[in-house]
Amino acid sequence: MDVFEKIENLKKERNAVILAHNYQRPEVQDIADYVGDSLGLSIEASRTGADVIIFCGVYFMAETAKILSPGRKVIIPDKNAGCPMADMITVQELKELKRQYPQAKILCYVNTFADVKAECDICCTSSNAVSVIEKAFKKEDEIIFIPDKYLASYAQKQTAKNLILWNGYCPTHIKILKEDIDREKKLHPGAEILVHPECTSPVISLADKVLSTDGMCEYVKKSEAKEFIIATEPGIIHRLRKENPSAKFWPASGISVCPNMKLITLDKILRSLETLEYEVTLPRKILLQAGKSIGKMLKYKD
Repeated sequence: MDVFEKIENLKKERNAVILAHNYQRPEVQDIADYVGDSLGLSIEASRTGADVIIFCGVYFMAETAKILSPGRKVIIPDKNAGCPMADMITVQELKELKRQYPQAKILCYVNTFADVKAECDICCTSSNAVSVIEKAFKKEDEIIFIPDKYLASYAQKQTAKNLILWNGYCPTHIKILKEDIDREKKLHPGAEILVHPECTSPVISLADKVLSTDGMCEYVKKSEAKEFIIATEPGIIHRLRKENPSAKFWPASGISVCPNMKLITLDKILRSLETLEYEVTLPRKILLQAGKSIGKMLKYKD
């Protein structure tokens, strides 16, 4: 019996669902019940009848799944799968920021830990940040956007809102350079350029479309173009090729790989089903408060 069969059998025994982020290894995506972005996966899991959620992503994503499914066991196959951007803002730093701007509202990107979300007024995703800013706040509101300065800068330009930015960023996305896009465009002049809003402003300025990971997947399905330059973590190209076999996809950069996203393997998924390690738990107060900020966000679509 191979590892795929073992995982499938144990999944049934545990009444488990396996979720995989778009940046996961190809074989991890292939074994998953659902592949998508972090919030979409958590919402999908909350609608299932599963007792156990195996979350193949990074830790803050598994926390979000726990917030939306507090009565289920949420397991992350590698507890060291972290997020450097989420590490760039702590509760203590956010509280100090609130003291500096006592009248400001706090907008929190989902790429943060649960205790930070619990201190915020509302969350947003990369797909609905612009919509949340436009619809969830009053014209005169002072808004602190944490932690991603590049997503915040993009949203600020789209909304003409004066945001207070935190100096956070995704180390993977900033590896994608304007020169990379220029090079790939010369090699593939007919390709559309799809850029994630965590990229730097010079890269975003070259985009045909600025989209979240799930946004890219949906856009490609409807586009008449047959070639795409993908400016995000290249793990998503596996899904894009599976769903669009007649199209061609080119990663903008060969080095923009997230090492944390690649920590999870089939063997670790199998072990997590066998042992139910590592379970994600959160204090009830954090669950409730973070749940409120996420709940408010769900009113606003991309």
